[in-house]
Amino acid sequence: MSAAVRPSNDPLINQWMPFTANRQFMEQPRIIARAEGVYYYNTRGEKLLDGSSGLYCIPLGHGRREIREAVARQMEELDYAPPFQYGFPPGFKLATEVAEMTPPGLNRIMFASSGSEAVESALKVALQYHRVRGEGSRQRFVGRERGYHGVNFGGWSVGGMVNNRKAFGVGLPGVMHMRHTHIKENFFEMGEGTHGADLADDLERFVNLHGADTIAACIVEPVAGSTGILPPPKGYLQRLREICTRHGILLIFDEVITGFGRTGHAFAAETFGVTPDIMTMAKAITNGSVPMSAIAVREDIQQTILDAAPPNVVEFYHGYTYSAHPVACAAGLATLKIYREEDTFARVRELTPGFLEQVASFKGQPDVVDTRGLGLLGAIELAPKGKPGERGFKILCKAFEEGLVLRCAGDSVVLAPPFAATPDQISEMIDIVRKLIRES
Repeated sequence: MSAAVRPSNDPLINQWMPFTANRQFMEQPRIIARAEGVYYYNTRGEKLLDGSSGLYCIPLGHGRREIREAVARQMEELDYAPPFQYGFPPGFKLATEVAEMTPPGLNRIMFASSGSEAVESALKVALQYHRVRGEGSRQRFVGRERGYHGVNFGGWSVGGMVNNRKAFGVGLPGVMHMRHTHIKENFFEMGEGTHGADLADDLERFVNLHGADTIAACIVEPVAGSTGILPPPKGYLQRLREICTRHGILLIFDEVITGFGRTGHAFAAETFGVTPDIMTMAKAITNGSVPMSAIAVREDIQQTILDAAPPNVVEFYHGYTYSAHPVACAAGLATLKIYREEDTFARVRELTPGFLEQVASFKGQPDVVDTRGLGLLGAIELAPKGKPGERGFKILCKAFEEGLVLRCAGDSVVLAPPFAATPDQISEMIDIVRKLIRES
């Protein structure tokens, strides 16, 4: 039955689902009823392995009692307070703990509710910082092809995924995109590719074409996630850092996916030894339990903005109703405590070699055109059958029937197992993917 003729009392008719083929979903619903540990359960009570950590946001597994209890306690004490001109203890405490994890100097923390909001906040900080320093001509942003930075106007404008852009017009003016780093010379290499560091010189070309004094910031994901897991070439991020420093351009790392352990360290900035000027984070900050995001800003950037305003005046006209929401902060504090006490990021480093070895094992199998990965992020790219993305979508649907929830980016099958998964559970995910690819 098509969506157009479904009865008005159909329980599926009223929700317009995000990033979903809604008409197909109504014909073949994939309903998740509950979750525990590294498993989801469908409406029949059958187990489904969580092969994507939710949307990269549940690394500790589902239903962590410590987080649930912290949220309940906070609800009893303070459910909400206005974040404009008022503060509350959980926000200050969480900001301090996040600042202890971020690279040195990135210790001014602003909270929001989603990765898209965090990116929007970061772009605005960059614009205002340059303006108050007398460099208001710095209005341009540089993003990257195949980058994803959320769905708000600023985020999709600097992002470089075609389907996220083509329906909504031209976006922000003056945005430029560097070439992506997914080049054939690096196919089937796990970790950082050997070739392509020079692709960072696209930024230098934009400087030469438009002038450094017109560019506010360059934003990249250290590992591009939503486009199918694209690790950077060796030396690429270091080169971007050097170019940005030389020309006074702020470097923004979007760590919404990579933040809080996905690459084996608190942030990918630490993994690659490159410190940005601004960093976004979300998803795993609360183990996905309550929507929350944050940006970390160099302290001198914040101080410059604060000092430029007269006394008793709002210095930065930006924020959200749910910035530093007390309940989200409680979830964040409980999550960070688990990371510390269970040495979670060390576990990622232990699991990574075996995981990447299994991802790499798809090399040589029919229709596999690339395998790649870094940390607990992996992708197996398949030759298209039919229209681009059609094969990946069929595998996603079939995986649900086979007991696995995963992500597909076009025709790339993406795996991002929870840090709480055992090696056997990761192997089971891989075995299901292998079966699905063979049958496809």
